[in-house]
Amino acid sequence: MLNEYDLSALVVTLKLAAVSTLLLLALGTPLAWWMARTRWKYKALLEAVIALPLVLPPTVLGFYLLMALGSNGPIGGAMAWLGGQPLAFTFAGLVIGSVIYSMPFVVQPLQNAFSAIGSRPMEVAATLRASPLDRFFTVAVPLARPGFITASVLGFAHTVGEFGVVLMIGGNIPGETQVLSIAIYDHVEALEYGHAHWLSGGLLLLSFILLVSIYTINRRFTLMQQVEHEH
Repeated sequence: MLNEYDLSALVVTLKLAAVSTLLLLALGTPLAWWMARTRWKYKALLEAVIALPLVLPPTVLGFYLLMALGSNGPIGGAMAWLGGQPLAFTFAGLVIGSVIYSMPFVVQPLQNAFSAIGSRPMEVAATLRASPLDRFFTVAVPLARPGFITASVLGFAHTVGEFGVVLMIGGNIPGETQVLSIAIYDHVEALEYGHAHWLSGGLLLLSFILLVSIYTINRRFTLMQQVEHEH
């Protein structure tokens, strides 16, 4: 069964995943829209930077974020100069690390969804005198709904499963920066395999449910589009 520390880690994990996912959607949506439509010659360079967390070891990313957010780093030093505290080993630091680490899991599905729309629907909306903002929210966003669902679920699930990055940036402070993946590691180190099984099994089940939800919702959306085209 879950003890007090496990429940605290669960709360921190869900809070971190929710906040990070909202920020990822807020930042990733305009970025993905721009990348889907731009012809900037250095676009591939930006795409590589965004996708870097997919291939970079989490501890490497976490180390450099720790250096940047710590008291001697540029961001942490600036925070201290402004009268705040360094972001390393804080929940805010965890959010920054999670947003950077999960960025490709949100931007790429959205970019693919926006690219699949094509220019024709937007051109038709423009002939009806819809403003660029109206075209985006009334045409692009509804048509890219499967991409938003996939991006939201993958961003949330990936944040829930983070280990290396959050351990490097946040350490292991119960109730503040200790997440479920770190709690599992602590239980294994203490040979408390029963607690580790409960947490690991719960994360496994959650991940499976989220993936099934993605495929089911996207399949239904595809079938609905096919029916609309037939009529």
